Amino acid sequence: MKKIFTSIEEYLCAACLAIMTIITFANVISRYVFSASFSFSEEITTYLFVLLSLMGAAIAAKRGAHLGFNLLNVSVPPLGRKVMRLFAFLFSIAFSALLFYYGLLMTIGQFQRQLATPGMQWPAWIFGAFVPLGSFFMTVRFAQFFITTLKTKEGAK
Repeated sequence: MKKIFTSIEEYLCAACLAIMTIITFANVISRYVFSASFSFSEEITTYLFVLLSLMGAAIAAKRGAHLGFNLLNVSVPPLGRKVMRLFAFLFSIAFSALLFYYGLLMTIGQFQRQLATPGMQWPAWIFGAFVPLGSFFMTVRFAQFFITTLKTKEGAK
């Protein structure tokens, strides 16, 4: 169970990418063979791309692979480097937590108004929930990195 939780983002990304690939491939074949395309393919792949992007950001946060400005980072002493990293992680936690909060409000609003997706007429909150889901994982991973950085000694990376 612990292994699944530590790599849940990878599993979700793999599933999203597989579904997107299958739907898009089937749609291309359908267009060339039957001269008709699936009306839902673009909508589903767009929504899955949102989830894939947010989960990819959570994976990058987990691995510490987000872009950074290294010149400033290497030109300060170790204590300053640690303070800058902590500030960056606090900012990242705040950003992803706000994204979670407003994504949750958006999803609740979609549910209350009973909005439907344009193409498939499915409840919009199902796909709207991808935003708070992905940003939740981002917040958790940034918080884990913040705690790890807080516990490390000043000279360590």
